Amino acid sequence: MNSDVNKKPLNVLMAAPRGFCAGVDRAIQIVERALDIFGKPIYVRHEIVHNRYVVENLERRGAVFVDELDEIPDNARVIFSAHGVPKSVPAEANRRGLFFIDATCPLVSKVHMEAERHHRAGRHVLLIGHAGHPEVIGTMGQLPDGEISLVESAAAAETVAPPNADNLAYVTQTTLSLDETADIITILKARFPGIQGPHKKDICYATTNRQRAVQAIAAKCDTFFVIGAPNSSNSLRLVEVAKRAGSGAAHLVQRAADIDWPALAAVHTVGLSAGASAPEDLVIEVLDGFRQRFDLSLEEVTVTEENVEFKLPAAVRSAVDAKAS
Repeated sequence: MNSDVNKKPLNVLMAAPRGFCAGVDRAIQIVERALDIFGKPIYVRHEIVHNRYVVENLERRGAVFVDELDEIPDNARVIFSAHGVPKSVPAEANRRGLFFIDATCPLVSKVHMEAERHHRAGRHVLLIGHAGHPEVIGTMGQLPDGEISLVESAAAAETVAPPNADNLAYVTQTTLSLDETADIITILKARFPGIQGPHKKDICYATTNRQRAVQAIAAKCDTFFVIGAPNSSNSLRLVEVAKRAGSGAAHLVQRAADIDWPALAAVHTVGLSAGASAPEDLVIEVLDGFRQRFDLSLEEVTVTEENVEFKLPAAVRSAVDAKAS
């Protein structure tokens, strides 16, 4: 390693807000509190949030992550992930008599309620989102088969043929690209002028703020790093946003070890953000990697302050109160 005197100068622009959102923080707290109250094991259906560092920390404390409920023994306690689940999942848990806590982000639950409201009003629902993502699977599972159709892209919006084109509504996944989603909605409104939308945008505040923060600095950056998991929708969108907003390059990394350090030899300014399920510990780890190798000049660029908090579920709050009394 070079001495500090010989280190190459490097500017790092840090996007803010970044990292954990209120829904992620709440979901992790739910697992931690459940372990404190009930002891281990606590089963969790799917990754509680899309980040292996978080999941592995919870595993060390006694959380057991499974794909489906049939992997859970009778009389166990299970938590549903922040991404939401189809209605069939709590129905199965009830049938088996499992004690479950739903850690679905309240903003995802809002989308579920909107879809149900439109369905009750007789509207066919178009869901803008990415096939296979747990949030999309959960939202589509709120309605009977055939009552909700997935629209993944602008090209799909041009060709989608819903069964009731005169009585439509749309909802969206909460972690999409703002610009791409706006394009899709514009197409749907042009094709189906009577289509109903949400009272407030479904893309969540955290996704919006993190994308705008990246947009504010990307054009000043030779390369951009987003800390997040490869299965994290909001993290992948940040990489796309950085590229579109003018960064010379943009990369998704999970840890400091994922960075190709020699490739930064000709770089002068780096942008840095973190997806909504990436803890600040990993940001600090990456910054430490920069400090070890460069004479670092650090600037945080804040586009807005976040002060959102979500209450823990009633089942957790009542258990905490019972334990304290």
